[in-house]
Amino acid sequence: MRVLNIPVPDDLQTLWRDWLAPPRQPLFLTAAEAEAFDLPTIPRAEVELTPEERDTNAVWGIAAEVDRVAWLTAADWQSLDSQKQRELLRLQVRHNRGNLPRRCDFADLLPDLPQARFLWTPELLTDAVLERMVGAGNPPCQRTQVPESVWEAASARLPRVRELAGTFAPRSGANCFGAVMGAAGVAGAENTWMQREPFEAFLRERTRPGGKDDQPGTVLLWRSADGLVQHAAVTLGSGWAFQKASQVWTSPRVVLSVDDLKRTARQRGHRLSRHTLL
Repeated sequence: MRVLNIPVPDDLQTLWRDWLAPPRQPLFLTAAEAEAFDLPTIPRAEVELTPEERDTNAVWGIAAEVDRVAWLTAADWQSLDSQKQRELLRLQVRHNRGNLPRRCDFADLLPDLPQARFLWTPELLTDAVLERMVGAGNPPCQRTQVPESVWEAASARLPRVRELAGTFAPRSGANCFGAVMGAAGVAGAENTWMQREPFEAFLRERTRPGGKDDQPGTVLLWRSADGLVQHAAVTLGSGWAFQKASQVWTSPRVVLSVDDLKRTARQRGHRLSRHTLL
């Protein structure tokens, strides 16, 4: 299987299917909703989610007042009548839970889906479905278009960027800061949920302010109005750049044109600056 022009090993495909269609699913409800549906729930504050559960379900977007969680197995879900299933799915959409696919996005691949929204089950996650689901909204990697001369010139400051470009991380948490540090040769950084403090230390120790987008080793930094770095990428030279867009497991480490990368990374209130790797 290839997703976004990136080969995906069989063992990683298995993990993806497990994260999308786990043995049990968390449904997020207010106390009143939980009572109305007569579902057993626990306080959200007591729920311990894995990084993959957090990111697959986009838990960061769920409001604090949605403070109860019902864990439903596949058998629990199937025991509910279709009307109750629809109402619970509607509430999950309202509460901004992720991993709630729409029938219209997969109708050509899965023509027998009964509801406008649904939960994944293992048999639905064919190769074609998985490729579409993971690839949705992400630009394809352009690694194969980078000339050999560009890779060679970039290797002095980015000794591991060619190794990392066009790969998926093995789990959630690996982020843009770690991708840049890993490309620059910091062992293991590419698979770490790298925080701002060690990344800022890396910038102080391994870079100097300034840089040019057409030269290899220019770290592109987007900071919010309060000065906090929000995103980072690094140039390969000759109009190419490398990034990991976010910490979620669906976000690969890709090569894009500098212009495309800057366009996809642009957010209101974030200011772009540059440092050069030493």
